[in-house]
This record gives sequence, C-alpha cells and structure tokens, in this order.
Amino acid sequence: MLAAAVCMLNQSKQHRHCRAPNVDRRKESRVKNLLEDYFIPNSLYHHDAVGVLGLIPEQKLTVALRMLAYGASAEQVDEIARMGKSTILDCLVRFCDAVENLYTREYLRKPTPRDLQKLLQKGEAQGFLGIIGSIDCMHWQWNNCPTAWQGEYRNRKGQKSIILEVVASFDCWVWHAFFGVARSHNDLNVLGQSPVFDDVLRGHSPQVAYQINNTVYSGAYYLADGIYPR
Repeated sequence: MLAAAVCMLNQSKQHRHCRAPNVDRRKESRVKNLLEDYFIPNSLYHHDAVGVLGLIPEQKLTVALRMLAYGASAEQVDEIARMGKSTILDCLVRFCDAVENLYTREYLRKPTPRDLQKLLQKGEAQGFLGIIGSIDCMHWQWNNCPTAWQGEYRNRKGQKSIILEVVASFDCWVWHAFFGVARSHNDLNVLGQSPVFDDVLRGHSPQVAYQINNTVYSGAYYLADGIYPR
C-alpha cells in the first residue's frame, strides 16, 4: 500500500508517466481515493490572506507515514514537514480513518458462506478437511514505547512489546486481528480475551460436516501450534 501511495504521489507530479508495471489498478485507485478524500480537500489549495499556498497532500501523507513507521512524535515530524502539532495529529487521524474505511469491509471482516466454501475447498485440497484458517500470535517489540506505558507493556523478558493475534487463510487474507493487549501474556492469555470464538460460544459456528478415519466431525477448526487447546 505504501509503495502504491508513493507511486500515486509521483504520478500526480509527472502526469502518470511513472506507472509501476505490477501495481494493481484497483488498489491504486483506492489509494488515489484515500488521497483525494482525506488529504486533498479543496480548502488545502486556498491561499491565505498574503497569498501563500496551503499545505500540500505530500506533506500530510508523509507525516502520517513517518509517525506510524518510526513511532515518531508530532514534534519530531514537525522538523521535517514544517507543520504544526495539531495539524500533524489531525493528518494521522485522517490517514487511519481512511485506511479503516477503505479496507475494513474487504479484509477485516468475517468470512461469508461463499468465503467459507472456498476456504474449505482449499483446505481439503491440501489434506486438511474442515480447516478455515490458521491462528497464531506475534510478539511485536515496541522500541518507542512511551515511558509512562513501559511498565504496562513489559513482557517476561523485560522488553516492551505488543501482541498481535491473527487468523489468516491460505492466501494471506487476515480476517481477524486482535491487537494491543497490555502486560505480559502468552498466546493462551490473549485467546482468553480475544473475541475470535465469541460466535462459537453463542452457538453460531459455521456448520461444516466432514469425515476423517470413519469419524464424522461437525464444525470448522483452525490450524494452530501446540500451545492452543484442542
């Protein structure tokens, strides 16, 4: 996505003569919509009382990406982008809202019956009957954790980290992400707080029937490592 955004910014300068051959046109269009809807309102191109042009979209996109990629504060980004703190924070919020609005409905959503059928067929072809994805956690080391939060996000090794729990399909479609649990946790502790099995506990799990070793099973399952319960 970041590469596509950079390409879109370059294209706006060079009249679309720098199109990358492998850029998905549909995804590129979404990035263009993100820039236009959230970073290029008409007011940005208005001149002030002394005729000075307002902040350009490249500045606004750059500050958001730098804060997310490097964990930089608004004061640090100000030295590069020459923007005020309140404007920088507003850009960050706009960028996060734009990404959420553009991509949540496609990527962070529950599988439809059609999606489940596709997942089951692929799993069966690989020898895993009834599987609809893989679940695991990643401990994300947080080098720039704020001082006030370091005690809360310290793991058992003394490092600052955040845990990301994900359910992903065979084609790397992440349709469940549970992120940001504080304090020292392992995968089971995170699973106990995660909403991934809420529907199952309410009796709304996908109705799937399959047979393994002459035994008929009902209900789909996730592929996981040994720490998870059967």
